Amino acid sequence: MFILFIYSKSQAQIDYEKSFYGGLLYLTNYMTSDEYKQFIKTHNDLESVDHIYKKALIFFDGDASETFFCLTFVFIPYNHITVKIPLIEAHIKFPLPSPPQFVFNKKVKNTPKKLFFDSPENELGDKDKLPHFFGNAFIRYNLRMFNLSKFLGIFIEYFEKEFFAEGGFSKKDLIANYLGELFAEMVRTNPNAKPSEALKIYQLFYLRICP
Repeated sequence: MFILFIYSKSQAQIDYEKSFYGGLLYLTNYMTSDEYKQFIKTHNDLESVDHIYKKALIFFDGDASETFFCLTFVFIPYNHITVKIPLIEAHIKFPLPSPPQFVFNKKVKNTPKKLFFDSPENELGDKDKLPHFFGNAFIRYNLRMFNLSKFLGIFIEYFEKEFFAEGGFSKKDLIANYLGELFAEMVRTNPNAKPSEALKIYQLFYLRICP
């Protein structure tokens, strides 16, 4: 039994080395596993985000920065970006870090989509808000001075609008950016903070306090 334990541990390390790509493959494969499919049957989408975040944090030995960065790419619901070149009116496709296509398709299907009370009732829902959330959490966690994270979030949003064929300016993206920044600060104060605790604040933007 001891030999089997050592072998299985070594095999896991071979399959998923402690790196960005190792984490990307590990988390993507987990999101297509039977274990995860059973989990989402009894938990809502915000709980599923927390669950995946916890898995990532454990994988990266509690390193929040590595976790935020990896999850940014894990949750992107497409495996390439199409860049518009205005001067020559051309479109160029650039691949993103991604697993094989059939695994990628299953991962996208199982990605949490009901993040907010007004999430669209379609196949995409608000899946595309998770990369904004974790991407800006990563920026905020590592670049705090002069509120650079907020500037970069807005800059990227306008860049998407002008140069990404699939992109467009979205106020909801900016809110997801802000919530990601907030989550980064929450993690600094409390390492046990959950993404859902920040994402739930979204609805406060729509509350009106009457005298």
